Amino acid sequence: MSKFLDDLRDKIRVKQYSYKTEKAYLDWAERFIRFHKLRHPKDMDKAEVEGFVTSLAYSNVSASTQNQALAAILFMYREMFDKKFEGIESVRAKKSVHIPTVLTVDEVKNVLCRLHGVYHMIGFLLYGGGLRLMECLRLRVKDVDFELKTITLRDTKSNRDRVTVLPDAVIEPLRLHLAKGKAQHDEDLSNGYGSVEMPGALARKYPSAEYEWGWQYVFPAGQFSRDPRSGIVRRHHLYETSVQKAVRKAAREAGIVKPVGPHTFRHSFATHLLQGGTDIRKIQELLGHKDLKTTMVYTHVAGIGAGVKSPLDCMVVSDHAGL
Repeated sequence: MSKFLDDLRDKIRVKQYSYKTEKAYLDWAERFIRFHKLRHPKDMDKAEVEGFVTSLAYSNVSASTQNQALAAILFMYREMFDKKFEGIESVRAKKSVHIPTVLTVDEVKNVLCRLHGVYHMIGFLLYGGGLRLMECLRLRVKDVDFELKTITLRDTKSNRDRVTVLPDAVIEPLRLHLAKGKAQHDEDLSNGYGSVEMPGALARKYPSAEYEWGWQYVFPAGQFSRDPRSGIVRRHHLYETSVQKAVRKAAREAGIVKPVGPHTFRHSFATHLLQGGTDIRKIQELLGHKDLKTTMVYTHVAGIGAGVKSPLDCMVVSDHAGL
């Protein structure tokens, strides 16, 4: 299995998939093989794929998890054996429709003021521009435009670039943060470091770009780490888990009982814009949603209870002792 997975890893890297996708696809390939008692994938066919995908539905995984597993297995067969399976028939996991957790404006303020250091600025960008957490952490210096007050997000979840707003409130703090980052980068260069991971094949196309200031992460890690693919020691961006912990801690300190994470800022950004009268198609553009239906979920959040008077409040209640 080890040799097979190594070959599969090479195929994934040729496609220039992200490291996260690489790990996920390799994990699903291994789980598929183990599910079928270590049989080699070349000795299995469509029926075995359908059996594995169906087993996931019975394990109560989410629809998105099942879809990722199927995508990984289909990739494996397509790239390793030049085999394409059409019309996979299996029991499908139920797709859940959840109303996103949204904070009020005051709740957002209370969480943001309890975030400290770099996490405070990250929170400002997540809420002020509607960024996903990884979009924020992967942000490069060159993609922040202080003159136009915009942030350009590259290779997003929808595999396309988009532009969102750079809030006025964060401009000066971000300038100061980048000035400190530039000093750190210059010091790294003088010590023989200073390179950064480049997207796709740009490292080969522009060999010196990885040392340029514009390509550096806006939120670099405090420590060096070894790149698991190239083995190069460099500064990666901050890890998402540190931001998640900081936001959850701030929400607890603010006394908020709702489940709050970094993505809650994005939900709140969209809902507050909608409540303020921003056109929903503009919000769709800012969020980078391919389908307007995805953005429409915020109309449910923004409109729940609006202008509706409870029948209990319409009653003439003279005695509240029973309440």
